[in-house]
Amino acid sequence: MQIRNVALAVASVVALSTSAMAADQMIRSNELRASKIIGSSVYDRNNEKIGSVQDIILGTGGKVDSVVVDVGSFLGAGGKNVAVKMDDIKTDHDRLTLDMSKNQLQQAPNYRLTDRNTGAGQSASAPEGGRATNPH
Repeated sequence: MQIRNVALAVASVVALSTSAMAADQMIRSNELRASKIIGSSVYDRNNEKIGSVQDIILGTGGKVDSVVVDVGSFLGAGGKNVAVKMDDIKTDHDRLTLDMSKNQLQQAPNYRLTDRNTGAGQSASAPEGGRATNPH
């Protein structure tokens, strides 16, 4: 009888801990999905399309360092990538907006997504032992 009670107690603890771990989680209202941002159009303050999100750059600790916007390309040609801070992008009415014009973005420095000298940007891990660093 005592062994049966211990077995039932252990089974109860396992069931409770398993159900606590299996509790569903969901995205919060103050979070964004990277998969929904990449490829999205970016608009200026006049609601004119100025580019589209090409990629998201993670820095130290996995935090978003920059958002790379493709500016001026037509059917994938003739544009350039520009890095902007995530804080500069607003999410208004299911669209991404920047308080910059297309011309201002075109004047910004080009952002290269890979570095042939270090190998950065060519795989899912940083070239230096998996430690992402923030060059800024």
